Amino acid sequence: MSYAGKAGRCLGLIGGLGPGATVHYYRELIAAHERHGRVARLLIAHADIQRVYAAVTAKDFDGLATYLAGLIAIMAAGGAEFAAIVAATPHICAAQLAAISPLPLINMLTEVQQAVSARGLKRVALLGTRFTIETRMFGCLGSIETVMPETDEIERIHLIYKDFVEGRGSDAQAEELRKIARTFVTRDRVQSVLIAGTDLSMVFTESNAGFPMIDCARVHIDAIVRRMLN
Repeated sequence: MSYAGKAGRCLGLIGGLGPGATVHYYRELIAAHERHGRVARLLIAHADIQRVYAAVTAKDFDGLATYLAGLIAIMAAGGAEFAAIVAATPHICAAQLAAISPLPLINMLTEVQQAVSARGLKRVALLGTRFTIETRMFGCLGSIETVMPETDEIERIHLIYKDFVEGRGSDAQAEELRKIARTFVTRDRVQSVLIAGTDLSMVFTESNAGFPMIDCARVHIDAIVRRMLN
């Protein structure tokens, strides 16, 4: 289907969670539009990652939703027609945010659940923040069994992920995560590992991972593109 000549819709993107994830989404959205001969229309609001993490740690989901809704309101005033968030962890307040957001939210959790179900997967594991892993991606996967790693594995994954968010991630750390993911496959018999942290989407692809995976950011970006080009 060709979208050439059609006016696209304007996206309000909450970024800054972290900067690398924001750039990743921006580049992928622009590239998708260029493939269709289109020019993207989007606004980006920079969220305070420390404020977001503090709210998540304190389980202040209403407060986090209010903060994010304020950023969405600013982008709505600038012409945005719907909104999305570039990171998995802030989606912990997706239900609260959807109730107060001035714009429709393209929810990563909903899109990932649909993608996992479409592949017929029954047993998966996660790579992402401690918050994402311990809540089994905030309960979004429903009846799909989500394996809980060992406590020390969760902590190590979380710390390595933070290093990648802050630009300190190394090849050695990527290899450590790769070994953990392979352990999930061999020890826990998962069918796939969900890359549930956007900064890891820039580290692992289906061609280099060495383990079966689903890139949650890729799933989310594809959903956003469909809405923007509609």
